[in-house]
Amino acid sequence: MSDIIQLLPDSVANQIAAGEVVQRPASAVKELLENAIDAGATDLCLIIKNAGKTLIQVIDNGKGMSPTDARMAFERHATSKIKSASDLFALRTMGFRGEALASIAAISQVELKTKQADQDLGTCIVIEGSVVDSQEACSTQSGTNLSVKNLFFNVPARRNFLKSNPVETKHIIEEFYRVAMVHPEISFQFHSEGNELFNLPKGSFRQRIVSIFGDKYNQRLVPVEEETDIVSISGFVGKPEYAKKTRGEQYFFVNERFIKSPYLNHAIQIAFDELITKDQHPSYFLKLEIDPARIDINIHPTKTEIKFEDERSIYAIIRTSVKQALGKYNIAPSLDFEQESSFNASLRAPDQIKVPTIEVNPNFNPFETTSKPPRPSTGSDSFSAQRQRIDTNWQQLYSQEDFEKDSPTHTTIEPEENTTILAKWDETPVQHNHKMVQLHQRYIITQIKSGAVIIDQQRAHERILYERFIKALNEKKHASQRLLFPETIEFSPDDYAMMVGLVDEINQLGFEINEFGKNTFVVNAVPVELTENNLKGLLEKLLDQFKLNSDDLRLDKRESLARSLAHNTAIKRGKLLHEDEMQNLIDELFSCEMPNNLPNGKPIVITYSIDELDKRFQRT
Repeated sequence: MSDIIQLLPDSVANQIAAGEVVQRPASAVKELLENAIDAGATDLCLIIKNAGKTLIQVIDNGKGMSPTDARMAFERHATSKIKSASDLFALRTMGFRGEALASIAAISQVELKTKQADQDLGTCIVIEGSVVDSQEACSTQSGTNLSVKNLFFNVPARRNFLKSNPVETKHIIEEFYRVAMVHPEISFQFHSEGNELFNLPKGSFRQRIVSIFGDKYNQRLVPVEEETDIVSISGFVGKPEYAKKTRGEQYFFVNERFIKSPYLNHAIQIAFDELITKDQHPSYFLKLEIDPARIDINIHPTKTEIKFEDERSIYAIIRTSVKQALGKYNIAPSLDFEQESSFNASLRAPDQIKVPTIEVNPNFNPFETTSKPPRPSTGSDSFSAQRQRIDTNWQQLYSQEDFEKDSPTHTTIEPEENTTILAKWDETPVQHNHKMVQLHQRYIITQIKSGAVIIDQQRAHERILYERFIKALNEKKHASQRLLFPETIEFSPDDYAMMVGLVDEINQLGFEINEFGKNTFVVNAVPVELTENNLKGLLEKLLDQFKLNSDDLRLDKRESLARSLAHNTAIKRGKLLHEDEMQNLIDELFSCEMPNNLPNGKPIVITYSIDELDKRFQRT
């Protein structure tokens, strides 16, 4: 029998390695940016075209490579960062496997231009599918200019599995965040399709976060600092009121390398306990410095997962430091003996309060044709008596004893009346036979033949809107109302990329949204059901809910979008409804195909029969 085991050719082996290292264009972007940082670059420029499928170009001003090093960089397991196996446990660099460039060159067309600062000429290498087409001297700037063209050109099956351009661009932006955020000492530029998405100057860690996510984040950040023998922690967490339903801005960096750790994420979630609801996720940007000998970062091909030697201790330190930071900045209740005296101002005593005065002319007559000088008031005038009663009332109001005696145990505040809930609802009252009651401005209770029915008003409206939006997506049209003044909305680059991929479907739901320059859309019309005045907030919530539905529930684009918009435009609990509005809500609900449940299975209607109620009142 002949031998059947044989060595694979280098080209095949490189393509197999590429399957681990380069899963999509964002993977190549990550490797190229990390290599540029390891080369000592202080200025970096990333250029992509066609979401990285056509071109990924990284230009840096690092130390460059010699002609021999430039050629060796594309060999498997070639690296300048480790010499022996012991070096694996003392790594301080970004990349070290020596497979990235070899894997990228196996599935693309690569052009590398590089020059060292003390050399007059540089080196230009052109590689296609692991085959070196040319290597020659060239004139270029100091540093490295590496272009990756036509990614997966020789692996069409892999290229067919790539997502749409907006989705792939979003992944590239996320990888750019992870690298640029933790290196504020380096300036970054990012160009996509000829447009500048980012221009990040050098600065502090806080300035870099604000430059990436926008000026509004400057007021949302709470500093975290902790020094221990095990780990040093620095960075920021977001204030509880800005927590989101999706795991958005959550970044752990260990020795300046981005990692994912559900275990450490749980430590922060526990630190925010009782400050946010269970379905909310806080933002955090935390850098951990730890002895490389205490961690193992070579357990995952992309090095986003690592092992800690003492994970329990690090968990406890993170939880305590975050909780302490929230308490120190008066976000969580805590005892702080170094609190500023300005926060301890007590209420003024009643005798320090100035009684308001009222200047009124009691002799004023609006029907007189000629004006007369006001008659001076005397103590016997009725106005003087009224003034005296006012003074007495104010003194009683600020009497501590009377205040404590007369103050109620609780106060019920009625929510503000909003505008019309459903634009299509009839304005004329609907005739019906049974009285309806709104319970705590959350539920509608009405009588039916067999007993009583309780309806969740928010879920009922959400179900109505969901079926309406699904129908609009199927028919590709929906009623809309034009805005008197079009509104311009600027998004973050990753949200902008997502909006580009969703704008056609969103417009089918009744919006009229068009691109309007850098990261900006202009809104000309909205669905007729919409009563939300804050369009930017609504669209941001829509995108957050869309991410949640797409990631956690794995819904398709149309289903996720319909659910998201219905959830964010439905009337909320606490909204006072008139009887005709309740009747119309019930009528529209029971005209739906599935009125009893939301698309996620949550109940809308609960029925109690007379028999059930009778059993409750029966004596045992």
